[in-house]
Amino acid sequence: MGDSAADWAGVAWTFLAGVRRRSPLVQCITNFVSMDLMANTLLAAGASPAMLHSLQELPDFTPNADALCVNVGTLTADWLPAMKLAAELAARSGRPWVLDPVAAGASGFRLNACRELVGLKPTVIRGNGSEIIALADASMGSTKGVDSSHDSKDAVEAAKSLAQVSEAIVAVSGAIDIITDGQRVVGASNGVPMMQKITATGCSVTALISAFVSVDPSRAFEATASALSIFGIAGEIGMEMAKGPASLRMHLIDSLYGLDQATVLSCVKISSM
Repeated sequence: MGDSAADWAGVAWTFLAGVRRRSPLVQCITNFVSMDLMANTLLAAGASPAMLHSLQELPDFTPNADALCVNVGTLTADWLPAMKLAAELAARSGRPWVLDPVAAGASGFRLNACRELVGLKPTVIRGNGSEIIALADASMGSTKGVDSSHDSKDAVEAAKSLAQVSEAIVAVSGAIDIITDGQRVVGASNGVPMMQKITATGCSVTALISAFVSVDPSRAFEATASALSIFGIAGEIGMEMAKGPASLRMHLIDSLYGLDQATVLSCVKISSM
């Protein structure tokens, strides 16, 4: 494909239309804070969410899911084995899986857990600047809980390095979302600042990436950029009706559900960097 905005807009619509047509089953092993918004984001996009994390159920369930999303937000030692087994089962079954290394540099336990999960070959890794830098450097860093201390542009080289080592697509969320496969780098510039005032928007776009990648795992780079842009567009449209974070949350979901081809083709902002 070309690198023009029109080319990317067409690609983004193709992925969204594919999710709506196929309604992929996306298994989410995620934190308690994000389950509701993640599930509703997937439903609004046309996917089918399953918030399932029981170790005993994974061998029967995970190989039959179309994609897996692993989010370590409320990580505990009890949940880590399920995350690792699900990742192994997804990889063994040829299913894409996406890692969200929430606050990866906040503690040694969390960083080591995320590194173990990266070793299980995720298709995509999506985090904020501080999370991606911590993973790339394999070191704890200055973080503010789950919030980033770095702009996404600060993490471009770390993202490229992590992508090369892990063989995953790496996405860095920020005012401009950065997506790289270790060589190519594009930026998605959709979205509004108030989305950062709604808990779990980052978690939810990771789930959306999982659904998009399931449509065509061989084009995970394009799927990831498209999902980030589409989610941002929904935020832009929602912001036109919102009075604050709570109403934006509602309008974000409604806008994602109602996105049409003309809107996507005119609003996608993805370009090479």
